[in-house]
Amino acid sequence: MTAKGGTWIEDWRPEDAAFWEGGGKAIAKRNLLWSIFAEHLGFSVWLLWSVSAALLAKQGFVFTPQQLFFLVAVPNLVGSLIRIPYTFAVGKFGGRNWTVVSALLLLIPTVLYVVAVQNPDTPFWAFMLIAATAGFGGGNFASSMANINFFYPAAEKGKALGLNAAGGNIGVAIIQFFLPIIVGAGGAFGLFKLATKMVDGKKVPDVHLEYAGFLYIALAVIAAGAAFFFMNNLREAKSSPKDLLPVLKQKHTWVMSFLYIGTFGSFIGYSAAMPLLIKINFFRQPVPTAEPLGINFVYYAFLGALVGSVARPVGGILADKFGGAKVTLYTFVAMILGTLGIFWSLTQLTPVPVPPADVLAGWVADPSTFPGYKPAVVAAVNENKHHFALFLGFFLFVFAATGIGNGSTYRMIPLIQKHHAVEATEEGTPERHVALLRATKQASGVIGIAGAIGAIGGFLIPITFGSPWVTDPVAACKTAFLIFTAFYAVCLVVTWFNYIRKGGSSLGHADI
Repeated sequence: MTAKGGTWIEDWRPEDAAFWEGGGKAIAKRNLLWSIFAEHLGFSVWLLWSVSAALLAKQGFVFTPQQLFFLVAVPNLVGSLIRIPYTFAVGKFGGRNWTVVSALLLLIPTVLYVVAVQNPDTPFWAFMLIAATAGFGGGNFASSMANINFFYPAAEKGKALGLNAAGGNIGVAIIQFFLPIIVGAGGAFGLFKLATKMVDGKKVPDVHLEYAGFLYIALAVIAAGAAFFFMNNLREAKSSPKDLLPVLKQKHTWVMSFLYIGTFGSFIGYSAAMPLLIKINFFRQPVPTAEPLGINFVYYAFLGALVGSVARPVGGILADKFGGAKVTLYTFVAMILGTLGIFWSLTQLTPVPVPPADVLAGWVADPSTFPGYKPAVVAAVNENKHHFALFLGFFLFVFAATGIGNGSTYRMIPLIQKHHAVEATEEGTPERHVALLRATKQASGVIGIAGAIGAIGGFLIPITFGSPWVTDPVAACKTAFLIFTAFYAVCLVVTWFNYIRKGGSSLGHADI
């Protein structure tokens, strides 16, 4: 079996061992590679605002913590909503064709980003609209996963989907690590320092967010070209939304979607919020000309997304070996313990005195009026620095659990569909072949639906941190982690009831 990139493949039988070893595996690997690249860029653009929002002040924009949390949340909402049409697009237009289109769509948020951050008069509502278009990057995940699902046999789906997802997810860590360095904000654990310039005899930040936009404009064009020349469409993957409608009636479509809010929703939500969480709880710099106090988020914010991304294929591999349901169950146990640990670490912080809003506004309007830090502020921030290692450690533990859970839940979806197909047909019959093919298509549909619903967690988590009804942002953070702990407990019970428990309507007997 041979097929060059840029073509339709009419005959695709990954479950046939001879076909697979005779060239099918090599074709699947090539498509997986370029799918990962395109999806990786999608994730980076999707989370572009997660770190940009925390840096806007260094480029002269002044927004409240609540506004910034909304700014990082809205791309996640849009990304979740477009994941379902992106999933159907693979069956309608072909995986390779849609990868080209979806890569080119990334030009919209990146070009608008470049324009907005260079104009100091850009209003908040315009930033919100532009951030919403970054949601196009979130849709890439659903189409990429649905496409790669067709290329691999059931025995290798966990690893393949895990690698595809991890390669995409790590785009979050990449953008959070490199964007501050590229734009002059420093990073890499302090190896790169904040760029400065002299204005009226004082040092001020010399940050250029537009540089990151220019880079991702170029990378989006490269991704589109690579998909066009090196990827393939599968004829057997052709389908219409009507073909996938039956999965909407299946109970487990919605159960898995709910669980995916707990795993992927947490990963993407925490990734989006982490730069602001570090800044609010461990950092102070009321005006650009003041000496910064505390922990600089640009040094550490990328670590969570990095750990979660690397852990994702581990989740798929563990699920292949021990069963996705068992791995998912223990994932939620870990997330409960981890979020309680984060909450405890926040309770150890010393409250930092906050100036009245009108005084702070006056400093921002005229930085020369800032009188310097009060001793109580310096003492509190320095004391809180000692608790940062615990906060970060617990948070990375939670990120690792979300990554493993992402891999294990996505491994469960194809097995659930295959189980239904096997139970309804006899082995070795034409009906079994047709049922298994239909199960693969339906699994892709469920993956898209679960990905869309799960990504809503990426919107809800930052919104909960920035709750407008809680005036103190630090208090809002602590309350949010208690809410998340309770939600993970519910996910734990749902997993046990539907996939571990023996008897009744549970699939505990199926070793999902």
